[in-house]
Amino acid sequence: MKAMNKYYILLLFSVLLTACEKTNNCFKTICNPVNLSYRFSLDSPSWREAADPSMIKFKDEYYLFLSKSGGYFHSTDLIHWNLITTDDLPIEKYAPTVMEMNGEIYFTASIATNKIYKSRDPKSGKWELVTDQFPYILADPMLFYDSDNDKVYLYYGSGAATPMMGMELDKNSFMPKGEATPLFYSNAEKYGWEVSGDYNTNYKHTSWLEGAWMNKYKGKYYLQYAVPGTEFKSYSNGVYVSEHPLGPFTLLRHNPFSYKPEGFVNGIGHGSTFHDIHGNYWNIGTSTISKRHMFERRVSLYPVFFDKDGDAYAYTAWGDYPMIVPDKKVSSPQELFPEWMLLSYKKEVETSSTLEGYPAANAVNEDIRTWWSAKTADKGEFMTVDLGQNSKIYAIQINFADQDAMISGKVDSTFYQYRIEDSQDGITWNTTVDKSENKVEAPNDYIQLDKPVNARYVRITNIYFPSGKFSISGLRVFGKVDKPLPAVAQFTQLVRSNDNRRTIVLTWNEVNDATGYNIRFGTDKDKLYHNYLVYQTNKVSINILNADQTYYFTIDSFNEAGVTKGKEIKIVQ
Repeated sequence: MKAMNKYYILLLFSVLLTACEKTNNCFKTICNPVNLSYRFSLDSPSWREAADPSMIKFKDEYYLFLSKSGGYFHSTDLIHWNLITTDDLPIEKYAPTVMEMNGEIYFTASIATNKIYKSRDPKSGKWELVTDQFPYILADPMLFYDSDNDKVYLYYGSGAATPMMGMELDKNSFMPKGEATPLFYSNAEKYGWEVSGDYNTNYKHTSWLEGAWMNKYKGKYYLQYAVPGTEFKSYSNGVYVSEHPLGPFTLLRHNPFSYKPEGFVNGIGHGSTFHDIHGNYWNIGTSTISKRHMFERRVSLYPVFFDKDGDAYAYTAWGDYPMIVPDKKVSSPQELFPEWMLLSYKKEVETSSTLEGYPAANAVNEDIRTWWSAKTADKGEFMTVDLGQNSKIYAIQINFADQDAMISGKVDSTFYQYRIEDSQDGITWNTTVDKSENKVEAPNDYIQLDKPVNARYVRITNIYFPSGKFSISGLRVFGKVDKPLPAVAQFTQLVRSNDNRRTIVLTWNEVNDATGYNIRFGTDKDKLYHNYLVYQTNKVSINILNADQTYYFTIDSFNEAGVTKGKEIKIVQ
């Protein structure tokens, strides 16, 4: 009966998707990285950053606090965001933390914990000082109010070979009640996700443990921590669980809790987990670019689920593809995927000009760390992508790269103005998106079209670029192509090292007409919660395993028509 109900739910979802095709307005979508007005740094050279997000739902609206962002963000729908500026908070500090208690939001920040603030009306930007006498200056603090027991706790920790710490605070004075307690240390010798490096292979470098975040779910305390470092593609969150707010803590069987090492935007460490107005949980975390500077970063948002055994996981499959923002409580990740596939990957590109060292192919290679740049920022510089055949286009994301920009901080002119056109033959063009008079700053702009268009060619033309040269790290086109799904992919070899059980090498058959593959794996055949997406390869080394655990693997293939699920699950002891 359960299988039959699941079948009918999926069938109904498919029918609704088909019915929505003509208008494209049946649901709203977002696409990572989150579409924010990321601020230019105050340092040289110019680069944008936002990181260490603390998100809170307050009075059924959302407030997002970020490192070095010139304020904090507000949204009513998780789609549209506006920046709130204030002179009352130390907004130039890193790693802010917020909590709600009795109708007020409380705030402090990293290396500024001597002062704690509160507000009943954060939308106004007005805050008042609670205390400036907290006795410790701490890194990466996290304030947590346990409403069931009417107690306040502070978690903190940021360093190599240093523990995650916790203490209780007096909920009125915010002074410590007793000594801080060490809760756990990093254990990279056993836990592969804690090893440094983009691919968790820098065994000589000590992992950096930081970014505490606490959630209470069904009476249990889930304490997140971030490893191995903010500049790495492997930046992820682990999680421990306890019956008590200060432990003892046990590593959750499913770890890391949130993990996305490949695709266009990578990393999801040091963030926060919250629930929306419908009761759906989300994790928002830090994503790396780290090209111009280690702290060149963005933030990404992923749905979170708790299974019947209490295992928590952030679902990151198709994590930088369009994702539905639900208007109700959902029970599975599949309800959030509109099945709009990437159409622009490694397609032919034509440009008006190209700056040496920044080729056009970089704009369609699914790597936010590389980009195409024109030679100028003149009006009329353009890029055209040939999708190869007529396709149904539902959404477009434009990620600007700010080549040679000379901007510091927030200024009024840091918006982009451009026009996007579509064509079936490359001769006759229609306006798809007109932002020729745009005044909204959106370096990672995502547009869900009012209605889908059928086209082979997509062209973006510069009208105004705020500084430097017209440059794009990702012109990403999403939709569907009318063609067969790829064949089923099958593993040909799974080799787990006896000397290093944190690592496994997977190989599989190459599937004709597959754009890429998504490897799903986990610690139970019914809990394949990890996702590892790769393009145009048939071999990968995954280095995040728990040396003590058995794992299960399957592999899906995908192309512009959709996804073909793997049929076989392999067990690796």
